Amino acid sequence: MTLRPAAQLSQPRATATIEADVSQAESGRQPRQATTVDRPLRGIPLVLLSTVFLSSSDTMAKYLALRLPAVEIGWLRYLMFALLMCPIVLAASPRQAMRTVRPGLQVLRGLTLVGSSLLFISALRFLPIAEATTTSFVSPIFVTVLSIFFLGETVGLRRWLATITGLVGVIIVVRPGTSAFHPAALLAITSALCWAISLVTTRKIAGRDAPVTTMAYSALVGLLLLSALLPFAWMQPTAWELVIAAALGAAATAGHWLVVLAYRYGDASVLAPFSYTQPIWATLLGFAVFGDVPDGWTFVGAAIIIASGLYTAHRERVRRSTLALHAATAQA
Repeated sequence: MTLRPAAQLSQPRATATIEADVSQAESGRQPRQATTVDRPLRGIPLVLLSTVFLSSSDTMAKYLALRLPAVEIGWLRYLMFALLMCPIVLAASPRQAMRTVRPGLQVLRGLTLVGSSLLFISALRFLPIAEATTTSFVSPIFVTVLSIFFLGETVGLRRWLATITGLVGVIIVVRPGTSAFHPAALLAITSALCWAISLVTTRKIAGRDAPVTTMAYSALVGLLLLSALLPFAWMQPTAWELVIAAALGAAATAGHWLVVLAYRYGDASVLAPFSYTQPIWATLLGFAVFGDVPDGWTFVGAAIIIASGLYTAHRERVRRSTLALHAATAQA
């Protein structure tokens, strides 16, 4: 699983959030604190868009994993992440940007992101990108379970069924007996657990720290840890590999920023199934870059994954309509 913030994304909400924090910092006021609102239909498109960036970064990570150590790839990625964050942090005032009410959770989130990134890159060395991606997609199951215990979220039977149905689609794509069951698949599964912890932590931080703070801590924690490990795993990269690493870092940073924004708008257990669209992008990019040709079962599994996400969106609309009707009845 990848690192999941560029200053000028095309997403209006991302740009508006940064500009508001920056303008308040310049005027001498405290940056506006991020708020958590129950608007999952805003969060869902952000998750979907993030999968495009993240699949692109995974494809570039696969390319580099065949040539460079995982720690070095992770360090190059986080270096780009930190460079992209610097103008934002400086504009918002470093003191303001690094101010957090949950430093422990920020550090934990940063560590789990690094762990997820390194484990997934290591898996990519041995597994085709589509199979590595789909194997790692047990993370929504982890998120659903963790969100009950750590976020106090209520997960209904239909949402459970939709999430499990999505997992069935992933299993169809992977299929027992294929290379996805190489021992390296355990790296992808452990990566998924780390990613799930980071997602739940993101939701717990949302509404307490601004997105720029969360991004700054992610960049700092990751860069410090990987810099300490780098002397033990360094190979001289070529100029082309450095270009790929820079593009990888930009794509991963954009995807990561979108994930942070998305989890301000909805429960983790609602948004998680929509990340199931990432294997579709991974399959397409795997074919385009590495010549991996998916078979019919891959498309069957992908259809099930998409159906589970659409059903979750439908159930969310029904739930919100029901709540609105009850509220209107109570006021009558």
